[in-house]
Amino acid sequence: MNAASRQRRKLAALLAVALLAGGVGVLAYATNLLRRSELQTIDARYSIRGSRRPPSDIVFVQISPAAEQELEAHHLDARSPLPRKYDAQVIDRLRRAGAKAIAVDLEFTQRTNEEEDDDLIEAVGRARGKVVLATVHVTSDGGTSIFGGEPTLREFGARPAEVRLTLDSDGSVRRFEREYNHLGSFPVVAAEVMSARRIPASTFEHGSLPIDFAGPAETITSISYAKVLRGEFPADLFEGKLAIVGASSPILHDDHTTATATAGDVEMPGAEIWANATATLLEGVPLRGVPGWVDVAVILTLGMVVPLGSLRLHRWRSLLDSLALAVVFTIAVQVAFDRGRIVTFVYPLLALTLGTLGTLAVLYIGETIERERVYALFSRFVPSDVVNQVVASAGENLRLGAVERDCTVLFSDLRGFTSFSEKLPAAHVIEVVNTYLNEMSEAILGAGGTLIAYMGDGIMAVFGAPLEQPDHADRALAAATEMIGGRLDAFNAWIAQHGHDHTFVMGVGLNSGPVMAGNIGSEQRVEYTALGDTTNTASRLEGMTKGSGHMLFVADSTRERLRHPPDDLVLVGELEVRGRLAAVPVWTIATERQGPATDGHGDPAEASGSGH
Repeated sequence: MNAASRQRRKLAALLAVALLAGGVGVLAYATNLLRRSELQTIDARYSIRGSRRPPSDIVFVQISPAAEQELEAHHLDARSPLPRKYDAQVIDRLRRAGAKAIAVDLEFTQRTNEEEDDDLIEAVGRARGKVVLATVHVTSDGGTSIFGGEPTLREFGARPAEVRLTLDSDGSVRRFEREYNHLGSFPVVAAEVMSARRIPASTFEHGSLPIDFAGPAETITSISYAKVLRGEFPADLFEGKLAIVGASSPILHDDHTTATATAGDVEMPGAEIWANATATLLEGVPLRGVPGWVDVAVILTLGMVVPLGSLRLHRWRSLLDSLALAVVFTIAVQVAFDRGRIVTFVYPLLALTLGTLGTLAVLYIGETIERERVYALFSRFVPSDVVNQVVASAGENLRLGAVERDCTVLFSDLRGFTSFSEKLPAAHVIEVVNTYLNEMSEAILGAGGTLIAYMGDGIMAVFGAPLEQPDHADRALAAATEMIGGRLDAFNAWIAQHGHDHTFVMGVGLNSGPVMAGNIGSEQRVEYTALGDTTNTASRLEGMTKGSGHMLFVADSTRERLRHPPDDLVLVGELEVRGRLAAVPVWTIATERQGPATDGHGDPAEASGSGH
């Protein structure tokens, strides 16, 4: 393939990555796939922005445990709910203090004491047009049962409001609705009474708005209900302001997690949530989401920018550009939030991540580069005359995927090398190991085996993979016989020529059966290997030759697969192999030289059958 063709394929692949990354990001956004994660990022934006100055025109009158204790301390009735005569007195106090609006987040749908109920209704009447009363009991046409029904409310000029909180999927409060069953929500009605104007439906996005919280719980200016009842507050505290009366006692279970809550923060009372929501409306909705098309445009842009921008860039530059873009985007999203705009965050990052990963895949696994890499990889451990066949069998992705093959696995180890090498300089040790491995590798490759790994002076090889070999057992036995025969003789002769008075012996184990053979590893490093019980048993058989008087153990599974079993193949016995329930018949070559009863360097040998 010429350079132009490779470039066209690269362009097509990167365009596909760009479209896929942007498309997946938009689809995830449209289906709210990562809704919870997105909400958590909004909470993080509140945290980074920090608390702001609380609204100056709202005061929260708290019915808290401390307020109840304060009432008791002054010998007042502190039972729950508090007597309605107290509510009447508080409304009168707020009216006389100049409150522009009074929003009471308490339920007055049931009759209690007739005299006290009348006191409360009359106090509401005296504050004609200023009072908002809460309820969760709303009929389908927006009617309520406050004070017994709509006629009483109209007579005394009070406005009802619905107080159902809107919970997100994680149980936190971040938004509020415009209405429920045609009855305005508490912050909407409170803001309308406070501003003396109607809040248009167009103010809301899809029926709800984000609450622009001033901060966590206890940020809104507050005062004890008991103090207001007794008139112990600054004369100008409520002048021209909205007074929101409500409970903040955990016993009432009206405390909630909000977007501004962090670990260890107390939950926010419902009435304080309404105070923040009302302030959001009174301040002209300073925080709102951007139009959906803007979010979609951002997702598509971040999904496509890295794939398309990488056409002429080195892959590492593409990765660095992606990281830089992610940082810049994160900062931009926070700046937009600080300025009152909520831009989706998780979905653009998802698209950016997918685009980056896809780009790296295209750049790393280009056909020419990958083919050269696979060729170089297999040239190290596959006979040179079959390398091209191996690479051709790897398929379009130039990887050898895992396949189950019937193979023979060989493990070998040079006995006594550790103690021998302790007396030699490092450079000479490497020379000895390389000489030994070269001899043994030629025997394995000459028999058509695949070198899997060198483990110091140990070798793992497989016959029958990656290319199928019907005679893999014969090939493996031929290689093993050559290794412990002529190849070991040649190595020992080399040792003697270099002035070492030492004769090495080996241990070789053969076992046949199914293995999972294929490439494993990372993008940076890939190795071909064979995994499974067959491999484990071969390794243990090799270890069991130590001290057995034999250098070769052949499992019965290998003997059964031999097409041309040699005449000198003899049974050693049925040996216990660690990890196998039944004893394994083990064979060896009768004409092999017997290994010593030690491990080759004078150390006592392990007992036969111990494995390793």
